[in-house]
Amino acid sequence: MKQEEEKPVGLPENAFRELKPGEVYNPLMSPDKKYPEVNFWSVSWGIAMAILFSAAAAYLGLKVGQVFEAAIPIAIIAVGVSGAAKRKHALGENIIIQSIGASSGVIVAGAIFTLPALYILQEAYPKEITVTFLQVFISSLLGGILGILFLIPFRKYFVSDMHGKYPFPEATATTQVLVSGEKGGSQAKPLLIAGVIGGLYDFIVATFGWWNENFTTRVCGVGEMLADKAKLVFKVNTGAAVLGLGYIVGLKYAAIICAGSLAVWWIIIPAMAVIWGNDVLNQWNPEITATVGSMSPEEIFTYYAKSIGIGGIAMAGIIGIIKSWSIIKSAVGLAAKEMSGKSSTAAVKRTQRDLSMKIIAIGSILTLVLIFLFFYFDVMQGNLLHTVVAILLVAVISFLFTTVAANAIAIVGTNPVSGMTLMTLILASVVMVAVGLKGPGGMVAALVMGGVVCTALSMAGGFITDLKIGYWLGSTPVKQEGWKFLGTTVSAATVGFVMIILNQTYGFTSGDLSAPQANAMAAVIKPLMSGVAAPWLLYGIGAVLAIVLTFCKVPALAFALGMFIPLQLNIPLIVGGAINWYVTSRSKDATLNAERGEKGTLLASGFIAGGALMGVVSAAMRFGGINLVNDAWLNNVWSEVLALVAYAILIYYFVKASMKVK
Repeated sequence: MKQEEEKPVGLPENAFRELKPGEVYNPLMSPDKKYPEVNFWSVSWGIAMAILFSAAAAYLGLKVGQVFEAAIPIAIIAVGVSGAAKRKHALGENIIIQSIGASSGVIVAGAIFTLPALYILQEAYPKEITVTFLQVFISSLLGGILGILFLIPFRKYFVSDMHGKYPFPEATATTQVLVSGEKGGSQAKPLLIAGVIGGLYDFIVATFGWWNENFTTRVCGVGEMLADKAKLVFKVNTGAAVLGLGYIVGLKYAAIICAGSLAVWWIIIPAMAVIWGNDVLNQWNPEITATVGSMSPEEIFTYYAKSIGIGGIAMAGIIGIIKSWSIIKSAVGLAAKEMSGKSSTAAVKRTQRDLSMKIIAIGSILTLVLIFLFFYFDVMQGNLLHTVVAILLVAVISFLFTTVAANAIAIVGTNPVSGMTLMTLILASVVMVAVGLKGPGGMVAALVMGGVVCTALSMAGGFITDLKIGYWLGSTPVKQEGWKFLGTTVSAATVGFVMIILNQTYGFTSGDLSAPQANAMAAVIKPLMSGVAAPWLLYGIGAVLAIVLTFCKVPALAFALGMFIPLQLNIPLIVGGAINWYVTSRSKDATLNAERGEKGTLLASGFIAGGALMGVVSAAMRFGGINLVNDAWLNNVWSEVLALVAYAILIYYFVKASMKVK
């Protein structure tokens, strides 16, 4: 028995199903024993992963509007380095490496969805708006800390009480990687190979421009005519990183996201061009002077159709809070019980030990005080009323939406943080205007508030993955919770520096890094803070659509996300999702299908990590003045045809390599 505990062969049989009455789940690492977890090895590697993947995730997120979760690739690297170093009993250490390092993706998501909008608005108001490293760093850091503290009271509910009821797709994959590491870490090889292939593929496109990044139907005369006359266009991003992202999302949710995108691009945009073709719709944006019919499909999407998706995302978030209300009350009740001294921690097992509620309460209050001071002195320019209103909004929204973020991660593995942040920005803008804060100053205030909330919710969603991994494997929660603060600090500092470099290199309003999420945020608050009416009708249509989808049992959040993320970034998701379905359904042997699926996950993670990391290298070269791209060739239609050929070869490799398992 002792030998089995030292060399795990897999998770217990009841790891993924609901427990029977009286049944207990026993993790791989016994609750009654102590294991190496926090030491110089695990902490130093965790910090290295946080820095590395913060840079990679920031680049990818600003490029495509989606941030990959770093947990899986970090877990694979942790397994690889511990195996290479021949460390014994490395499972506990690898969990800590993964937990610290995974701060990168969640902090980046919180930062890049909102804060680049400050740079975008700075171009419109260069005298009124200044953006500093400290603004990005402090808002990311304090938001991340708030997310950790607000989530901990919900840990027991999500990871233990709901055992077997939530699938936790990303946590499941990461856990399997860590378990396999105890058997030698052989999974690092396919990840490394895929990382090299995906990295070189995206590096060639970004650095040399051998082929175009996107393929569109405008490559031929018929396609150009359809785009101009019927407002119909098809686009696909041919990058390796986005393809890998689609594989991990899976066919079901990729299809729903794509359905939302196609509904906008192939139904709503052409319909708007027909209905309002000769009208100039500029009630909420006086800068619009062209008729709808004279606009390109991309312009109709930017000015009008995207707002329907924004309304849908906001309503989906509200529906999520309503559904989670009982969970919120339960967690508050447990916290009050411990604070009153009615709950004893003396008999709590190692694997169920959290930071005490007193530390969480004091930490939460202290964090909110620091946010208050940050708002008062830096954002609100010494206005007490504006600061008080802002801190109340941030505290209430962050706490309420914590369960929505955790629920989404637990069920589908995707955090709807961007949609919840959009709702926060709308609410913050309306409230701040009501108390007298308008114009550029109001825009900065709303965005920084949104940045804090976005990071808090992103951290809450990502951290529940770490804690579920720890629950399955038997780590000590209090150690994960305590050292998560270090990962948050390192990631916040890294993303601040990377964002400044990428803005100076590319800019966020056009070119290679279009920051789609941040541009959406800027588009939302600019009219509200400029005294112009927001497109409430379009928001309302999206909200009604979300309600209808919910009644029809269709995930409204995924559909609405597809409605405001550009088409070329959604199509690769369904391509990757289709590959996932194909490789996991070719055999009648369920075990073989599962092994192929896991191999595909490793390859997809390699594509994501390699493509994103080489994207950062390419950006650094551009920053240093090295630009080897031939723009004339990229404007040639044959560069798009070649892109399609290269994409087909990449897909062929992905499928064949995924199917080849021992």
